[in-house]
Amino acid sequence: MFSKSVIINTTLMFCLWCAATAQAQAPTKISSMPIVSDLDRYSVELLKVVFEHTDGKYRLDPQTGEQRTQGRVIEDIKNGATHIMWAATDSTLEAELTPIRIPILKGFLGHRIFLIRKGDQAKFDRVRTLEDLKQLKLGQGTTWADTKIMQANGLNVVTTQKFAGLMYMLDGGRFDAFPRGVQEPWSEVNFAPGLQLEVEKRIMLVYKMPMYFFTSKANTAIAKDIELGLNRAIADGSFDKVFFNDPAIRAALEKADIKNRLIFHLDNPTLSKETPIDRPELWLDVEKL
Repeated sequence: MFSKSVIINTTLMFCLWCAATAQAQAPTKISSMPIVSDLDRYSVELLKVVFEHTDGKYRLDPQTGEQRTQGRVIEDIKNGATHIMWAATDSTLEAELTPIRIPILKGFLGHRIFLIRKGDQAKFDRVRTLEDLKQLKLGQGTTWADTKIMQANGLNVVTTQKFAGLMYMLDGGRFDAFPRGVQEPWSEVNFAPGLQLEVEKRIMLVYKMPMYFFTSKANTAIAKDIELGLNRAIADGSFDKVFFNDPAIRAALEKADIKNRLIFHLDNPTLSKETPIDRPELWLDVEKL
């Protein structure tokens, strides 16, 4: 028979082993940007699914508070106050942080429909080719990534610094249309009392504009695990389930009536060479909607 001391020591060792095992298996808490918009809500829902596909290694903990500037969030990522952010990519952002190169919105940001003046729809009904479209003036922000894309494709772009200025310039006839993300114009059409604007009914611009998850340069392990989780979620269909069941995305697709629109595909010369354009499963295919 075992002595009492042996039993006690064995029990103690077993308890210590169980505690160490539990501690080793406890998921790492990952902080993200706060949820202040539909995009934030969607990104958090997708991240939850991603972490479900990383063998329970992480637990998402969205921060609280108000929306912060992208510059502030980047600094928070660098100093470890936040672990993960999401944003439309550009070369500056990719130089500062580590991008996980899977477009979390399936390129949805690069689908643009127009705000126009009320009564101008007939002008756009006459557009049949990209050359026709080049005869019209499009309004954009001076520093926006979209502006460079449209200019590179030969479109006639009028720019200004402030978003509000674009609305008033459109209403005043300074340009013909204000291209907006497919989810945006429905709420913006009533931007200010007195503006006579409406959503154009039959044209859409499409170009590759990926939004990625980003981590700090120091968090290579987390970046690799997020990429793994995203690819697993794509493979088993759960990524598409989150995307197409999102209420804001679903509503935008329904309102936009994409299947009845004339699509103009534009090149995006600002894309990094590492952009996964050769993986069609990562991008929204408007021809299949």
